[in-house]
Amino acid sequence: MKVVARIELKPGMVIAEDILNYKNEIIVMAGTKVTDNILKKLARQSIMAVPIKEEIDFSTTHFEKVRMTDGFKNFESIYNIYFPVFKRYMLGAVNKSQPINLSQFMEVYTSIIAGVKSGEHLLDYLYNLIPDEGEMTLCHCLNSALIAGVFATWLGLSNNDTLLLIQCAFLYDIGKFSIPYQILWKPQRLSPEEYTLVMQHTQIGYDFLKQVGTFDPHILKATLQHHERCNGTGYPSSLTAEEIDRFAKYIAIIDSYEAMTSPRTYRKKLHPFQIIANYENEGFERYDVQALKSFLSHIANSQLGFNVQLSNERLGTVILINEKALSRPLIKLNEDNTLIDLSKERDIKITQVF
Repeated sequence: MKVVARIELKPGMVIAEDILNYKNEIIVMAGTKVTDNILKKLARQSIMAVPIKEEIDFSTTHFEKVRMTDGFKNFESIYNIYFPVFKRYMLGAVNKSQPINLSQFMEVYTSIIAGVKSGEHLLDYLYNLIPDEGEMTLCHCLNSALIAGVFATWLGLSNNDTLLLIQCAFLYDIGKFSIPYQILWKPQRLSPEEYTLVMQHTQIGYDFLKQVGTFDPHILKATLQHHERCNGTGYPSSLTAEEIDRFAKYIAIIDSYEAMTSPRTYRKKLHPFQIIANYENEGFERYDVQALKSFLSHIANSQLGFNVQLSNERLGTVILINEKALSRPLIKLNEDNTLIDLSKERDIKITQVF
């Protein structure tokens, strides 16, 4: 909504709030479309300024509204300026054997996040970016680094550990640049041979970083171990929890979260409660429990007040997060204010978040 002078009104604009005369009587109701007759009526009543709806006021979902905000537009503009810079640094290292200067990567990071108010805003902005299909690997690496800063803050990591985690996130998937793009982002299910090839990216990345420079051991281990899982089901070495580097455990969560929030040719991006449900179904066996709980709790609580559609097609609002079932909050239905506790109504799911 914005307020404009009456003389700036044009037919077709929509009144955002009830307009009152000097007797506090409503002379034009909110939601009324401006016509020539409305303009004459406002002039007769000596109304000098009028609230009108802006584009964002017509958005129906939270994510549509995010895209309309000045904050997102500014973020998208800065991201698009620094993405080619990051691309030049990364591909220069991979294709031209140029030295990897982590301070240059951190300049990209700090430049992009400089105008973002909070971690919740940053995740919202990243969720709404539309990646170039030809740049998916680069987008994944840059976005993971941006997410790492939020993750570190929510975990309460020290400044040194935060810096190190962001650096890990920039480089951990560098081995993917050696995998054919058409296999890496193949929309169909990978063949056993193709999957075996993709699995090699952790070892390829580790060997590459050891060859081209001297890096913190945590960066090297995060690169090698970010697909290891705490229950021993990961690769390349089927390590268990106590054998996996702490930063590799953090990166494993960041990597999987970024993948779920990004669109793929074979599916849409998942909404926050779908992501949380995926982790709840099997994540606490595979990922570091304390780190994952902290991350998911912040994501879930950021959804308070959001409108949702349920699998029974009813609409409602998230009013309480169930700490023992983060993906299944308490919903107040729009139609009659009835409360539905999804932690008890297990046959009902959230299908959309608005």
